[in-house]
Amino acid sequence: MSRTDCEGFHRRDFLRIGTSAGLMGLSLPELLRLEAAAASKAPANKSRKANSVIMVWLSGGPATIDMWDLKPEAPEGIRGEFKPAATNVPGISISQHMPKMAKHADKITIVRSLHHTIPSHGPATTFMTTGNKPIPSIQYPAMGSLCSKLLETPTGVPAYVSFSDLRGGTAGASGFLGTAHNPFIVEGNAAANAKTAAAANLRVRGIQLPTGFTLDQLSNRDQLLQEFDSTFRKLDRSDDLMDGNDAFHKQALEILRSDKTKQAFDLTKEKKETREAYGLDGFGQGALAARRLVEAGVRFVTISLGGWDTHQKTFESHANKLQPTLDRTLSMLISDLAERGMLENTIVYCAGEFGRTPKVNKNVGRDHWARSMAAVLAGGGFKSGHVHGSTDAQGMAPAKDPVCPDDISASIFQNLGIDPKLEIPSGNGRPITLFREGTVIDSIIA
Repeated sequence: MSRTDCEGFHRRDFLRIGTSAGLMGLSLPELLRLEAAAASKAPANKSRKANSVIMVWLSGGPATIDMWDLKPEAPEGIRGEFKPAATNVPGISISQHMPKMAKHADKITIVRSLHHTIPSHGPATTFMTTGNKPIPSIQYPAMGSLCSKLLETPTGVPAYVSFSDLRGGTAGASGFLGTAHNPFIVEGNAAANAKTAAAANLRVRGIQLPTGFTLDQLSNRDQLLQEFDSTFRKLDRSDDLMDGNDAFHKQALEILRSDKTKQAFDLTKEKKETREAYGLDGFGQGALAARRLVEAGVRFVTISLGGWDTHQKTFESHANKLQPTLDRTLSMLISDLAERGMLENTIVYCAGEFGRTPKVNKNVGRDHWARSMAAVLAGGGFKSGHVHGSTDAQGMAPAKDPVCPDDISASIFQNLGIDPKLEIPSGNGRPITLFREGTVIDSIIA
C-alpha cells in the first residue's frame, strides 16, 4: 500500500472501507438511544445563515503558496514555478493551474493569513477539524460531531457523514461527546464507470438494509419481534423501559424505511454530464454525493483528496494531478450549489492541516510549514469575491489580519447560528466552551 505522507500514514484518499468507527459495532436502535441520551440541541438563533457544511479536506498539507497566495516577486527558490492568473474578481489572482476556480472567485473568500504552530500531520489535523488546539486532558469533538449534537437533523438521515480517513486517530471523531456523535463512515466504490455510465456504489454502514433483504422481510421480522415483546411485557413490570425501547426501535425502522440516505447515494439519478463535470473518480463522485446528502438534510459532510505531502517534485505533482483535480471538483461543487440555490445556506470549507515551506528544498519539494497557510470558504453567509489578510513578501508569516484555525471554526458556527462560546458538558459534567480561543472573523461575514 502506497504511503501518502512522511509520517507513515497510508493512503485513504477518498473512502474508508470496512467497519465504521462511527458505529463501533452498535445496532442502529442502540445508536439512537445514545443520541437521545446525549441530545442537547442548540437554541434557535435568528443570526443563522447556513444549515450545512461540506468540508473539502486536502490531506497531507497543501502548498498554498503555489495555489491561493503566490509570490511572483519573491526570490528564486521561494516563488516557485507557477504564474499567478487573474480571476473574475479584479485584484484577485490564484494559480494558473486552477482556471475553473478563477471563474468562480466571485463566490469565495480566500483566507491568506491563516496560521498555527503545529507542523505535524496528526495534531495539526485535529486542530483544524475540531477548532481547538490539542491538549492531553480533553479530546475535543470534530466540528461535524458538534453539528450532530447541536443541530436538528431531518428524520431518516444521519447528521454527520464522512468520506475521509483523517489521520491522527481522534481527528474527525466525537471526542468527549461520546460514540453517538461519531461520523457515519461511507463505504463502497466512489468512482463512476465512464464506459457503462454506472455511478458510484456508495452506502453508509448500519443505516441501509443488507443486499437482497426487502422491506417486506423487515416488516415480517418486526411483527415477530413485536409478538415476542408483547409476551415479555406481560411478564415484566418495567413498562417504561419497554416503551422507551419501542420508541427507538420505531425510529430505527423509520430510517430504514425512509430510504433517504440510499436515494442520496444513488448518483444514477444525476445527469451523465453532471457526474462527468464533478469527475469520474472517487473525489469527484464523493463531492457529488456530498451535495446530494446536504440536499437530504445531512448537516456536515467531509470529503478528502490526499497526496498533498509534497516533500519532493511538488510542482510536478501540483501541475499534473493535484491542482487540476481540485480545480475541477471544487469549482463544480460550488457552482452546482449556487445554481440550485443551495450555496447561500451551505458552507464549503476547503483546507488542509498546514501549508508548506516558502523555501523549495533540494528535492524540488516543500516541507511542513504551519506558520503561514491559506483556506477557502464559500457560501453560507461568508463574503464572496473577498480576500482576508496577507502574508509577508516571501510568504513566511501573516503580515496583515492573522487568524487561527479556531477563528475560522468560530466563524463557521456563528453562521450556523450557534454561539462559538456556547458551553456544553463533558461526560463528567464539566462545562467546555465550543472553541476556547476562537474569535469570529467579522470581516469575512457577509
